[in-house]
Amino acid sequence: MPLSDTAARNTKPREKSYRITDAKGMYLEVTPTGSKYWRLKYRFGGKEKRLALGVYPDVSLAQARERCGQARKHLANGVDPGIIKKTSKAATENSFEAVAREWHAKFSLGWAPHHAEKIIRRLEREVFPWLGSRPIGDINAPELLAVLRRIEARGALETAHRVHQNCGKVFRYAVATGRAQRDPSGDLRGAIPPAQERHHPTITEPKRVGELLRAIAGYSGSNITRYALQLAPLVFVRPGELRKAEWSEFDLDKAEWRIPAHKMKMKAVHIVPLSTQAVSILQELHAVTGKERYVFPGARGKDRHMSENTINAGLRRLGYAVGDMTGHGFRSMASTLLNEQGWNRDAIERQLAHAEHDDIRAAYNYAEHLPERRKMMQAWADYLDKLKAGAEVIRLAQRA
Repeated sequence: MPLSDTAARNTKPREKSYRITDAKGMYLEVTPTGSKYWRLKYRFGGKEKRLALGVYPDVSLAQARERCGQARKHLANGVDPGIIKKTSKAATENSFEAVAREWHAKFSLGWAPHHAEKIIRRLEREVFPWLGSRPIGDINAPELLAVLRRIEARGALETAHRVHQNCGKVFRYAVATGRAQRDPSGDLRGAIPPAQERHHPTITEPKRVGELLRAIAGYSGSNITRYALQLAPLVFVRPGELRKAEWSEFDLDKAEWRIPAHKMKMKAVHIVPLSTQAVSILQELHAVTGKERYVFPGARGKDRHMSENTINAGLRRLGYAVGDMTGHGFRSMASTLLNEQGWNRDAIERQLAHAEHDDIRAAYNYAEHLPERRKMMQAWADYLDKLKAGAEVIRLAQRA
């Protein structure tokens, strides 16, 4: 039965890509990200092939059928429509999409896979439908602004700014490779309102911190999750860094965890000094998972790390709602209290592995303030112990 436009419009993404057939070999492929692609399955020279007909809804059902008809006419004349398309594609190698994909392919080799995927999907969703086919050297600032305004109109200001940044890198790459004269994104500084800073829900009132720590100690769910919840406030790394931790990264004798650069947001090695409390937890956990690769193996198999939602699900089980506390909130908790209690701000920022203005400096200064950070991390763990015990603790022990 031929496909209808309503059916195409109402298709929803699933865990894996799937197809909805139309007629004469044409079908709509729906990906897990929600993208929808028109394809034509045909045979030429005894081989089965696929021809891309466009992206829905940018290319309507009627347009896709028209392109399908043209392709089948080429087949009837003994010509491979794929060859015809490649010839036409050569004329559009300087389009924004072509340059953007080339830039992405070249520079994403050093990125984390999930980050690389996020960037290209953002361009596919937010930019290519409107600017993808335009010669990159012809695109001006108002055209790019129109794209950003569409994103702004739905309230996604942070996404608008990220798209602006991504496009700027593509334009600068085009200038460097001789396919554009200038980067129009620079003309749009200040054209989009600043995104409101997002604050991760956290707990910073000492009494409530103590209550949280006591709740974690009494966690009745998975032992692995309980250990993760106990360690999280002591190391306050990003949730992804914690759940992907590997035993090979730890030296418990030196009381140190070295997270490799490829796992870090800023692509620099990060040292986490371990308090005696953190070492004790890890020693206990080593008896359970020490023979595995991951410190916190996932429930679906020991060769996989803990899933993304496990820690937050553990907090919900303890009665903490989404707006009360999150796995990321342990970082905000430590940052707020350590700053309030007078520790060196630079040492705190380095321990949080926050962005350096100079990426080269960041790569070579992962051990900066390390002696002070060791002292701070132990004092922090001792402070949490006192809060857990119900003590009225206001300030951490300061440096001599």
